[in-house]
Amino acid sequence: MASNSLLLSRVLVTWLELTMAGIVGGVVGTTLGGPPGFIVYLLTTLVSVGILLYNVTELVEARLADEDAAQTS
Repeated sequence: MASNSLLLSRVLVTWLELTMAGIVGGVVGTTLGGPPGFIVYLLTTLVSVGILLYNVTELVEARLADEDAAQTS
């Protein structure tokens, strides 16, 4: 049951992080416009991918730790 709450909280945190990164990137990119705005768009995409990979890694590590603890006990 603890892993379900971990999953739900991680999903919520991921959603909030992606929303904030998208809003900030969109506002800054639109404000700058032109080539600098495109660079901000690319950086926003990289940040979004980084957020997703980080949160998936955290979930996988937690799952592996749970399985490891179950096998040793």
